[in-house]
Amino acid sequence: MIKILCVGKLKEAYLQDLVNDYLKRISKYHKIEIVELKDNVNYEKEISGLLAKINPHDYNIALDLKGEVVTSEKLANKINEKLMTNGNITFIIGGSLGLNDEVRSKVNELISFSALTFPHGLFRGILLEQIYRSFKIINNETYHK
Repeated sequence: MIKILCVGKLKEAYLQDLVNDYLKRISKYHKIEIVELKDNVNYEKEISGLLAKINPHDYNIALDLKGEVVTSEKLANKINEKLMTNGNITFIIGGSLGLNDEVRSKVNELISFSALTFPHGLFRGILLEQIYRSFKIINNETYHK
């Protein structure tokens, strides 16, 4: 299973439509779920909530500016490899203040999609699009380019 652990709920209908579209597309390839945690005004509570949901048996990937920048092909290879060897991947998206060193120390890997900062709702859609693109690459299907 692929799980996306994220802080905050989507409020904008257009972002919810984007997310739902990609969840539907991905579900043809693999089981996926989004776990939304409450957006807290207290950063420590937000971090505690994330830490409590990180399953040490999953392959945990935090999306963080300090992570390695990867290509779509490299992400596809990573997803394919980790699903075959581990079975479960959890992608972790922090809140507006990002992740701290404690969360970073609990994950298997840090990945960055860009040096740019994205709105969290939009980034959720970007991540889902890249997961969908990964399955298209893994299955040698058109879409990638």
